[in-house]
Amino acid sequence: MPHADAIAQPARPLTAVLFGLSGCLVDFGARTRRQATLPPSPEQALATPGALDTLHHLQQRGIPCAWLEQLPPASSRHLAATLPEWIQPAPAVPSPWPAPDACWQALMALEVSRLDGCVLVSGEPQLLQSGLNAGLWTIGLASCGSLCGMTPGEWQALSQHERELKRGKATMQLFGLGVHSVIDHLGDLGTCLADIELRRFKGEKP
Repeated sequence: MPHADAIAQPARPLTAVLFGLSGCLVDFGARTRRQATLPPSPEQALATPGALDTLHHLQQRGIPCAWLEQLPPASSRHLAATLPEWIQPAPAVPSPWPAPDACWQALMALEVSRLDGCVLVSGEPQLLQSGLNAGLWTIGLASCGSLCGMTPGEWQALSQHERELKRGKATMQLFGLGVHSVIDHLGDLGTCLADIELRRFKGEKP
């Protein structure tokens, strides 16, 4: 009989992963939302910590992905320019967040046939609520999202105590929405996704 450590990963891989664009994959702190009428700055178009590695890992596993955004199309295109070409935007829908339509349309565009095993990752409360309304697993981003709303430089300039206070407040707000997990930024996502796979393996549903 194999040792417990040698038992293979649960055979319930994820079906698809949806990401917010601003405040998740790019634009640490979602600052573009505060100036939606202005073009994003070069700093805002940078990938957030762990974003590119996360996308590469999911592509290697063959897990479909897409990003969602409600900024003006020109701003979204500018922000997404640093991302791999294979990850495409979800189709625009008339119903704004937190309606579930955007998530459902994104999964349909990815030709995903079931909600089971679909995950949404975002630092934007309204998008997370959309994912919850759509019946998805949801992962909120605390320090990276709009609840802290700081540039990387501003965040690093804070003392450790100040960061912990802001992170803790954002975490409580996200759990207050009903999200299933909260992490700092996408650099922590791999372990979180593995935990969701294990929870699904045990029969848990979102």
